[in-house]
Amino acid sequence: MSAAARSHAPAGTPASTPDKLLPTLSEAVLLAERELAVAGVDSPRLSAELLSAKAFGLTRIGLIMRAKERVETAGLTVFRSLVARRAQGEPVAYLLGEKEFFGLPFHVTPDVLIPRPETELIVEEAQRVFRPDASFRFADFGTGSGVLAVALAHVFPAASGLAVDLSPRALDVARRNALANGVEARLVFFHADFTRLSLAPASLDLVVANPPYVTQDEYAALSPEVRDFEPRSALVSPEAGLWHLRGLLPVAQRALRPAGVLLCELGAGQSIAALEIVRTCGRGFENARILKDYAGLDRMLKVERNSQKCGVSA
Repeated sequence: MSAAARSHAPAGTPASTPDKLLPTLSEAVLLAERELAVAGVDSPRLSAELLSAKAFGLTRIGLIMRAKERVETAGLTVFRSLVARRAQGEPVAYLLGEKEFFGLPFHVTPDVLIPRPETELIVEEAQRVFRPDASFRFADFGTGSGVLAVALAHVFPAASGLAVDLSPRALDVARRNALANGVEARLVFFHADFTRLSLAPASLDLVVANPPYVTQDEYAALSPEVRDFEPRSALVSPEAGLWHLRGLLPVAQRALRPAGVLLCELGAGQSIAALEIVRTCGRGFENARILKDYAGLDRMLKVERNSQKCGVSA
């Protein structure tokens, strides 16, 4: 715990603090907020509230209802430990062990990226392409925590899919999330490099991917909260952040049926280069276009498999 936090803490160690000297819940949250603000973390008040809810086993409503009650020693010890870790930059999602995506709860660990709201656009676009009751096959390249595969299986109850990742530990997280959200029976998890994957030709209707696309320079400029805690291998791609896109295009083209769709997240400044890669390397694709996120930034590449069958290089 930082010196600033110790200066605000009640006298005595948690184990020996008399109950009458323990802070109320609202006081404990306020002290944590101040410590996090001094540490310069994002949203110190929200962080303090979320961590207190975890430490004391309360909902956000419970925090309000019990704000004037004095906390218990055991919960305060846990809370102070979480706040100290947050003050060092550790993301709240890792401290809580969970993050919501597309309205669903997902377990997250430092082995996987923390889900971002902009990635939900892939699921939303899939909903525009397929009817809710459509029966189709999809693959999620670089599944990580499994958010795309699980969300797709959830919103399309007749669909089934393949979730691919190079990290066995990430696949363990994805399997847990599939089980927790009741879709494990319709997903197969496969340990592989999706740029070298060999799938049955014309076996899929949809391929989705949130591949690494951060450049080396961009990675160096990322906030410490991202750079120091989230897995680098899931963020950085060589060749101006586009190496993984080049690798997945021929794999997706071979695996997609005629008129099948590829939806791939991009970096905000990569749209022109991505379209050129499709033109030069994406033989068999057509109708390539870039879709924007809710901030108006170029965010997703959408391409369709040529409706005519054609040869594919290995």
